[in-house]
Amino acid sequence: MPDKVSVIIPCRNEGKTIRMVLNALFMQTYPHDLMEIIIIDGLSEDDTRQEILSFADDHAAIPIHIVDNTKRIIPAAVNAGIRAARGEIIIRMDAHSIPQDDYVARCVALHQEYKADNIGGVWDIKPQVDTWLARSIAIAASHPLAVGGAQYRFTDKAQYTDTVPYGSFRKALVERVGYFDESLLSNEDYEFNTRIRLSGGKIWLDPAIRCTYFARKNLKELARQYWRYGYWKSQMLKRYPHSLRLRQALPPVFILSLVIMAILAIFVPVARWLLLAEAAVYLYALFAVGLQKALRHKDPGLFAGIPLAIACMHFSWGMGFIFGILALSSRKRTSSV
Repeated sequence: MPDKVSVIIPCRNEGKTIRMVLNALFMQTYPHDLMEIIIIDGLSEDDTRQEILSFADDHAAIPIHIVDNTKRIIPAAVNAGIRAARGEIIIRMDAHSIPQDDYVARCVALHQEYKADNIGGVWDIKPQVDTWLARSIAIAASHPLAVGGAQYRFTDKAQYTDTVPYGSFRKALVERVGYFDESLLSNEDYEFNTRIRLSGGKIWLDPAIRCTYFARKNLKELARQYWRYGYWKSQMLKRYPHSLRLRQALPPVFILSLVIMAILAIFVPVARWLLLAEAAVYLYALFAVGLQKALRHKDPGLFAGIPLAIACMHFSWGMGFIFGILALSSRKRTSSV
């Protein structure tokens, strides 16, 4: 028998973009009478609700429900959406994303094959606006030098993995592993997937399942995003120290090595050369990628923009992680007094 699907979308103040994802969901090839859309709104202060209600009036084929998220945080929104869902399969979606028209159908087909407990696909990362910097950030966000082994950003190979963006899972899974952790303001999906894997479950990434994701449009927004990623990843280590991956450890290690080498350089002449060598190799790698992409896309702005974007991602993530570790250490000392 076909499965009933509940698509849950956390949002807040998304009046300008909410129709984008709703239109994409109404273009899905999966039977509309087997779908419902649940939008969990963090008490928006713009016209988000009016846009949703207006869209729902014109598109009655799929029921659209609005649920209040009084806590205004993403994991609480996801949990509220799961509780309100009437479908056997939950598909999480983002208010800034555009799922391919067969997104839902492919997720459901793999669940019916019992391929894995959580199933997701690959992001096609696009710029929010057409500027040289926004284009650079979008390309950087899918390059291995920037994101390491985060396969969902660039792979073309279906595989079992450690996490997927958004994800789709049977509602019964939550009864087994628990709801999303509301103490994490970011990285809640990775933590949820960690519990799935610890329970013996599997995560499946299929590049045939595709979704357009819009990257941040400037370095300020990018820095905030990656600082938050790094900080909340560090908070996970208290419970899941084994969850740290090499790609996640490299940015804070690199930053610390620069700081230590800079201090040593004051007293040890050879440390100055080592510091210069480390910085030179890093800059060479950044600008090599920038040049390659600038030539490939025939876009000169990428030559400088991509190094800026990748460095912003590395240093923001690394500093957020380091700050989070220091915060954990401080709390441990305070609690032990």
